[in-house]
Amino acid sequence: MFQKPFARTRLGTLMAALATAVALPVGVHAAEFRSADIHPDDYPTVQAVRYMGDLLKQRSNGKMSVKVFAQGSLGSEKDAIEQTKIGALSMVRVNSAAMNNICEATIVPTMPFLFRSTEHMRHVLDGQVGEDILKSCEKNGFIGLAWYDSGSRSMYTTKRPIKTLADAKGMKIRVQQSDLWVSLLEAMHANATPMPWGEVYTALKTGLVDGAENNWPSYESSRQFEVAKYYSLTEHSMAPEMLMFSKVAWDRLSKEDQAMVRQAAKDSVPYMRKLWDEREQKSRKLVEASGVQIIQVDKTSFQSAMKPVYDRFITSAQMKDLVRRTQETK
Repeated sequence: MFQKPFARTRLGTLMAALATAVALPVGVHAAEFRSADIHPDDYPTVQAVRYMGDLLKQRSNGKMSVKVFAQGSLGSEKDAIEQTKIGALSMVRVNSAAMNNICEATIVPTMPFLFRSTEHMRHVLDGQVGEDILKSCEKNGFIGLAWYDSGSRSMYTTKRPIKTLADAKGMKIRVQQSDLWVSLLEAMHANATPMPWGEVYTALKTGLVDGAENNWPSYESSRQFEVAKYYSLTEHSMAPEMLMFSKVAWDRLSKEDQAMVRQAAKDSVPYMRKLWDEREQKSRKLVEASGVQIIQVDKTSFQSAMKPVYDRFITSAQMKDLVRRTQETK
């Protein structure tokens, strides 16, 4: 049975992380960069950041390394972002949606039905559009290092399947703590319920929510498929993951060390994608074998409802340009 990760108060989490940061100051002698992730140890994002750490340790002759705190042991994504901003953590891996209220440009890759395919998404994020979005977060206290995959996100429910837009009306659906995500579900006429990831299993089991939305590996690794047996292939978003470094910690590094960290992060991306593709297939097979019903949906009805979401969130000239360049990428 899936257990929620141990949750601390935000104040307690920040104090503990600050104590750790003070004990081993970044950039002085050997630096062990602390990185947070809400996913379990065997999850592709966790393994990829550890792989980055291995590369960094080898290339720096042991001068720099990475320690990953997985399973939400340092709190929610929101907690980890706050810790990274003040330098209590060196790094954080979060979904791009978690950065939407902090770094405006990250809204673009989170938008519904933006990417035509996984290949299209990877091409866009590996190119100048992806680099421009990462760089835009620096003024907010974060150094964007790399993009990781997060697959296609779909809806899953406990009581009845969603086949068309009309089926989602009135359903209480858990979403990430993001204004965009709330708006996206409201456009489907569902009742969006923002909630930390660690609380979702219990909320589904007790009926606090009627469903949630996520990718195959998250649906499987969290064991949420045990209580939400209808998986509807809306594939409404490919919101990618982001690997972010604290600017406070970054500014303590030499230019040479910064370049080494950047390169190790970039070199971890193909490794993460390989793990992701393998895990996605494995996760789908596992949940299908458990008796989950996979529902084909009328995607057109969902896509046609998204104009108000674009009108509300893609407002600046910069964001409109990023959307245009994304759509024009072959």
